Amino acid sequence: MSGIGLQLRRLGLLAVGVLALLQGSAHAQLTIEITGAGANRLPVAIADFGGDASASRIVTSVVRSDLERSGLFKMVDAGGVAMTEAATPVYPEWKSRGADALAAGSIGGSDDGRQEARFRLYDVNKQSVLGGSAFVTSKPMLRAAGHRIADMIYEKLTGEPGIFSTRVAYVIRVNATRYELHISDADGQNAQVALISKEPIISPSWSPDGGRLAYVSFENKKPVVYVHSLASGKRIVVANFKGSNSAPAWSPDGRKLAVVLSKEGGSQIFTVNADGSGAQRLTTTDAINTEPNFSPDGQSVYFTSDRGGSPQIYRVGAGGGDPQRVSFEGSYNVTPRISPDGKSMAFISRRDGSFRLSVMDLASRQVQVLTDSHKDESPSFSPNGRMILIATEMGGRGVLSAVSIDGRIKQRLSITAGDVREPAWGPFNK
Repeated sequence: MSGIGLQLRRLGLLAVGVLALLQGSAHAQLTIEITGAGANRLPVAIADFGGDASASRIVTSVVRSDLERSGLFKMVDAGGVAMTEAATPVYPEWKSRGADALAAGSIGGSDDGRQEARFRLYDVNKQSVLGGSAFVTSKPMLRAAGHRIADMIYEKLTGEPGIFSTRVAYVIRVNATRYELHISDADGQNAQVALISKEPIISPSWSPDGGRLAYVSFENKKPVVYVHSLASGKRIVVANFKGSNSAPAWSPDGRKLAVVLSKEGGSQIFTVNADGSGAQRLTTTDAINTEPNFSPDGQSVYFTSDRGGSPQIYRVGAGGGDPQRVSFEGSYNVTPRISPDGKSMAFISRRDGSFRLSVMDLASRQVQVLTDSHKDESPSFSPNGRMILIATEMGGRGVLSAVSIDGRIKQRLSITAGDVREPAWGPFNK
């Protein structure tokens, strides 16, 4: 079930319980399985980093894993060769291994406990240096250092920003009376519990600065929208009006949220300030209007509505006005999510009885179905726009999948602790 039907089903899941705010390690990590890769992958070798042996192993492993799961690179076996950024590569040797690019580096320690991560990236064919960097890190931040190096390598080789240092939020349904809101690195590791509740938690949405999460909690026997500061663990209520309060989505400047409220009858799209003040109604029909999402320029709000008789996607001005229909292909299109560059729209469409992730080129209106699964929901773009994260169902369990915008690269993220739902990909680190 997806879209409007799924939301209405969830609005009936009300129970009594006590909520706790926790900060600590999750009991389980997401595991990622690569199920598809891009064509013409670039062969890259990552030499074993030098310096502190244990620290270097961690960083080298993270860099290799990040680049491999991107689906854009073919990892060339370095053969156990250790090499620091200060060494001169023996280019013919790396060429014979099949590498077009080579990265080498080191992790050095200091008396105050800090460590310095250094790396250099080489073009094997041109026998030249493509770039490099050095920055201070620490033992608890070694994985983060690896992600940062992988981001730099990715950007140098593709021209696009890397997303390995970003974070994802998702909800785990452990059992009928335990729901957990988790935040992890983009590779599923370093998971932290932000919230535990006996009632459902749905619709997490990242603020543009990555410092806050908006979400819906049913802890008060009704859906209420909260904004949760990740640094302090404190949160505020931003929508607790009469009736239902749901589906928060941030404006690009972080000052407002689009929400769905029933306080004036039906499900209508409103905007509210990030502190909960200044509610402004954007839609006025008696139809169901839900799942709002701002355009990257902040000028429009896309949403789902059945005003035409079946669920379809519409667009309205951020200050209100006459909505314009966006989706026309098929009888069921829901959950619009606009790419960071504003050129594409991910959404869920019903095809042959299955709910599948699709993407529309907003200029040409051409639609491509990206998955062959049956119960996709909750699409979320990576901040560079290349990947789309979704929740889906496999073997009767909720799992997450990541699919490239061209459909070629596919990953599956699962966890043994329970069903995984409601993914939201966070922004670039500020």
